[in-house]
Amino acid sequence: MKKFYLLILTLFVITASIQVTPAAAASAGSEWLDASDLSQGVIGIQYNAPQNKRTKLMITKNGSSYTYNLFKSEPNESFPLQQGDGTYKISILENTSGNKYKVVYTDSVDLSLSDPNAVYLSSVQNINWSPSDKAIQKAKQLTLNAATNKEKVTAIYNYIVSNVKYDYALAANVSKDYVPDIDNTLVSKKGICYDYASLFAAMLRSVNVPAKLVMGESSYVTQYHAWNEVLIDGKWVTIDTTVDAGLGKSNKTATLIKSSSKYTGVKYY
Repeated sequence: MKKFYLLILTLFVITASIQVTPAAAASAGSEWLDASDLSQGVIGIQYNAPQNKRTKLMITKNGSSYTYNLFKSEPNESFPLQQGDGTYKISILENTSGNKYKVVYTDSVDLSLSDPNAVYLSSVQNINWSPSDKAIQKAKQLTLNAATNKEKVTAIYNYIVSNVKYDYALAANVSKDYVPDIDNTLVSKKGICYDYASLFAAMLRSVNVPAKLVMGESSYVTQYHAWNEVLIDGKWVTIDTTVDAGLGKSNKTATLIKSSSKYTGVKYY
């Protein structure tokens, strides 16, 4: 968990240390920025990140920024616009030295969603899923006879907390650019809180249940944490599969919905 805390802390340090320099010319039609799924609150980035440079994507709205790693191995990825309607500045950044970055490309998009929860149904970098994934096929199987969203949530929740255990070795050695792989978590049946939250969110989204991955602090754990908020019967509720999996393995009682007062969200995906 300590390593995961440092991973998230690094993202905040980088965000605060961006060196803004003149960007290359970019327009709304820039090849690197794909706005074809903007109506779902998602943008695509098509960029071949240099092998020898750390490359970031920064998405900013009203002074609040989300920063993501861009990888040479993944030249096409999707990212959420989760801060509501308005104008977003999208920038690709390359490292210059230390935690300082320069702007390589920049552009902006205007978001106006008919359904503000649409973004929480999409596949994005850290909640990456497709219908062919084993985890998504499992979600379809688990919810086959579910009549309501709560039944879908309960079926998937029960499966995860009963089958996935906490990976202490990964928590102690997780890399700064770690991104969950839902099928790896499903098959290995282990992961850190980030993996639990990503798997749960992806499986729920695939069966049309809006779900957020949240990072922040909780009174249940001593380090930075990741959990989910899920839309059930028109209300966002807090669910923590990591904590509940641990409680179950200790033969302690766990409840599906946690008190939101025990959680302080900092980043939402």
